[in-house]
Amino acid sequence: MKRNLKILFVSLGLALLFSFIFSILSFGKTCEGIRNSVLRMHIVANSDSDSDQQLKLKVRDALLEKGKNIFEGAASSCEAEKKLLDGRDELYQIARDVITENGYNYEIKINIGKCLFPTRTYDNSITLPAGVYDAVNVVIGEGKGHNWWCVMFPPMCLPVSESETDIEDVLSSDQINLIQSDPKYEPRFKIVEVYEFLINKIK
Repeated sequence: MKRNLKILFVSLGLALLFSFIFSILSFGKTCEGIRNSVLRMHIVANSDSDSDQQLKLKVRDALLEKGKNIFEGAASSCEAEKKLLDGRDELYQIARDVITENGYNYEIKINIGKCLFPTRTYDNSITLPAGVYDAVNVVIGEGKGHNWWCVMFPPMCLPVSESETDIEDVLSSDQINLIQSDPKYEPRFKIVEVYEFLINKIK
């Protein structure tokens, strides 16, 4: 009898363990799909002064407004990134003009490449899992101020965007459900974040 109970408990334990592992793997796969489907933006201000932070937001709005036009017709992050690469010089000039018009002569750097992001929840309750994303990195001046980051394509939390590309056009229903999850009640976000940062550190 005791032997049968022991076997039963071991079997249940193994079943729960395998179920948990499968759940993590499935969650991780969905996270990977999200990372491969979006293009993020990261803007770093010159400093934390009020004026520099306001300038950062003005540059942000100008670039997002231009991105709305650049991404027209893009149906995937690959298409969006290609259009962005073609229009990078124009983005630079737009940012340069905003800085000059506001009375500053800061240098500005715009790079498009891979960037490691932590788990991030935005004001509209959208949460993006941690990991390496394709991103537009904008550094204003010395780049020592607080940064701003969000999703440039598809539009998820862009305050001035009126893009015709909806999230549903780019992400699957499973991916949309995941980014709408609350990380406070979804511990797998943290597990994925720890894994992604460890892997990146090893690389």
